[in-house]
Amino acid sequence: MLIFAPQDKCAGLKPSHTVVRGQPFYPFTFTQMMTETVQDSRSPSAARRSFKSVTCPFCSLLCDDMNIESRHGRLRVESVRCPRAVTGFERPSPPASARVDGVEVDLHEAITTAAKLLKSSRQPLFGGLATDVDGMRAALALADRTGGIVDHMLGDGIYRNVLAMQDRGWMMTTLSELRNRADLIVFAGTDVISDHPRFFERFVWNKESMFDLDTGGREIIYLGRGLDAGAGVSPQGRQPWHLKNDPQRLGEIISAARAALAGNPLQAKTVAGVRTREVNRLVSRLKAAKYPVIVWSPPRLDFPAADITIAGLCEFIKELNQFTRCSGLALGGNEAAATAGAVCTWQSGYQLRVNFGPGHPEFDPVRNATGRLLANGEVDALLWISSFDPAIRPPQSAIPTILLTPPPEEFDRVYSVYIPVGVPGVDHAGQMCRVDTVVSLPLRKLRDTTLPSAAMVMQMLLKLL
Repeated sequence: MLIFAPQDKCAGLKPSHTVVRGQPFYPFTFTQMMTETVQDSRSPSAARRSFKSVTCPFCSLLCDDMNIESRHGRLRVESVRCPRAVTGFERPSPPASARVDGVEVDLHEAITTAAKLLKSSRQPLFGGLATDVDGMRAALALADRTGGIVDHMLGDGIYRNVLAMQDRGWMMTTLSELRNRADLIVFAGTDVISDHPRFFERFVWNKESMFDLDTGGREIIYLGRGLDAGAGVSPQGRQPWHLKNDPQRLGEIISAARAALAGNPLQAKTVAGVRTREVNRLVSRLKAAKYPVIVWSPPRLDFPAADITIAGLCEFIKELNQFTRCSGLALGGNEAAATAGAVCTWQSGYQLRVNFGPGHPEFDPVRNATGRLLANGEVDALLWISSFDPAIRPPQSAIPTILLTPPPEEFDRVYSVYIPVGVPGVDHAGQMCRVDTVVSLPLRKLRDTTLPSAAMVMQMLLKLL
């Protein structure tokens, strides 16, 4: 798999820093970045503007068919009424100022104070990481310069997938393959729409597909109690099949299915609250399908040893390929989790939860977890990035905390430094990687703002270090 990093906006400048021993990095000077911010703010907003085919950054599907209308700087979603898109695009951007210990200051003072905190830190943590490609590259550059640790806010879910992939390997598909080939889709422990509201509209009940596939004839199966199965009803009214097992016992269902597939069905009448004959029926349907796909969401499998359940799913998929063509699809969460993981991989050679303290990238998904580091007092400064949702705040801790978010409605506490930043795909252009990690899509600037991007702020910090 190849993922190409975007060309630097300042590629004509002489590189002054190397990220992770080999990747050129071109930070702006402080004056250049301040000038760019002011120039953006002076660009007049038209009374009414329309934007077609806009990429939505508020869900990792990155739907690129949004039509957005701007009226006097206020945005409105015109094409679809996806709740995540509506909330994200139509969220107002109130006036905001940088703060140091709760006191309003100018941007220069806030960045200078933040740089001093990072410079004096022996082991900083760069968390949240909800940002675009440029923002993630800048975060890695800072971590490399300061000997810090990087971990995404959804790192626990990412870790479950990484463990399964590293241990046994997996057979995965893409959103395009599912859209155009799958005739049976199993949703294991997730209804998908809770995190990705347009998933069924765009990839399951799509009106057009390749290879003359009748998408309305797809069979939908849910595994897990408490899932919203409404979206699984076909346009013709065909109901999905729902096995209502205890979600935390999904691994038992998969183990029983693997046994049945191997010709060793269980003697017990039930497993995880589901009749054994229903599990055998599940296996029969999967074997009979031409291209079944099993979908799961690591953040939704939030229970002890969930990585073992994911590993069981991956093994089940491989075993099914003795009888049919079967693939998996892991929906790894929103908040740019796929982007953060992809950029970290191409910059450092490792997935997230990397420590740059030893002078080289050191991957350890257990020791470098945000929760463990904060609980044990192993980091002494935290820079938290949440560029898409200002309501997502860092965990409570006693260490100095630098917060980069869009202007919030209110603050939950006093931060050492708060710097308001723009939203990628709304306040500034950028790029993000889609959840299946096979493509990156461009983000557009839709409104004028005085807010710098998270990447710009971190490049300012890097210059002061």
